[in-house]
Amino acid sequence: MTAIDERTEIDQARFEAFGDRMVGLLNAGCTALLASIGHQTGLFDALAAAGPVSSEGLADRAGLNERYVREWLGGLTVAGVVEYDPTVRTYSLPPEHARWLTVEAGPNNLARTMQFIPLLAGVEQDIVRCFREGGGLSYAHYPRFHALMDEDSRSLVDAALVGVVVPLVEGLDAQLRAGIEVADVGCGSGHAINVLAREYPASRFVGFDFSEEAIGRANAEARSLNLTNARFELCDVATLEQSEAFDLVTAIDAVHDQAHPGQVLAAIARATRPAGTFLMIDIKASSNVEDNIDNPFAPALYTFSTMHCLTVSLGLGGDGLGTVWGRQLATSMLHAAGFADVQVNELADDPFNDYYVCHK
Repeated sequence: MTAIDERTEIDQARFEAFGDRMVGLLNAGCTALLASIGHQTGLFDALAAAGPVSSEGLADRAGLNERYVREWLGGLTVAGVVEYDPTVRTYSLPPEHARWLTVEAGPNNLARTMQFIPLLAGVEQDIVRCFREGGGLSYAHYPRFHALMDEDSRSLVDAALVGVVVPLVEGLDAQLRAGIEVADVGCGSGHAINVLAREYPASRFVGFDFSEEAIGRANAEARSLNLTNARFELCDVATLEQSEAFDLVTAIDAVHDQAHPGQVLAAIARATRPAGTFLMIDIKASSNVEDNIDNPFAPALYTFSTMHCLTVSLGLGGDGLGTVWGRQLATSMLHAAGFADVQVNELADDPFNDYYVCHK
């Protein structure tokens, strides 16, 4: 018997509905690529500002090639993203759509997030090889990764870090203004540290990351802001040896990527002072697959995991925790690392992350 047996009775309605769904997925994937291009070229912002405009007018406004712009507009028109008036041959971006697609949308700009689709597609054949042979990929396979992560995180950091996230920890704002020692683990391009260092000049900040490219970006931004209370060190945070050195340690979407996250959390616990705080921002999900079925971002999270977070961990000989490690496992690992009190918070404007406030 073959996998598809013509003698097997099927539910015709279910068969056709699933076929329609697969066609929809194909179209959605292609639309995601066009959205990524729209973000990178500034077309969404130009279209939102122009109002009804011809393809020639939009191309002129954005400084782009008209023929490509016209094809892009056609694709997004049939996808229901852009509206077209055939009587005057003009295109427009509804304001309701612009609030998800333009720079002014801030953290809600999903066109920016669509850039991860072509990034991941670029390693597809390498991931296929990993399925067959095991192992994993290195960060070198993702040349735009740090730039995209930096762009993606900046909107959240700029919009919410000082005014929304810091107040999650009782008394933290006052402590930072008085002056404390702060470390960010897996700091990436360092924007979060630099924002905090500018807001709280009496405190001292250090960021740790094992990427030379990321540390270079972090130091460059700190210099451009003339910050004297922020520094960045090249470091594998699993080997962090400080003991009770920091009043506050942060990790922003970094722990699940680590080769050995349990070791990293234990190192963080050692480095946190007895009365200190560990603030971990990480992916909002359940550790149980069945609980994630209704999570609207779950297919994307498992894809990001398969094609990046999981494989870079395995590529380092790591544990392969994955993006969707989930709240239950995260809480358990935090307790095992030495944090007796773990509180999980959610922010209404951030559907992607949970906010863990941890004390010994």
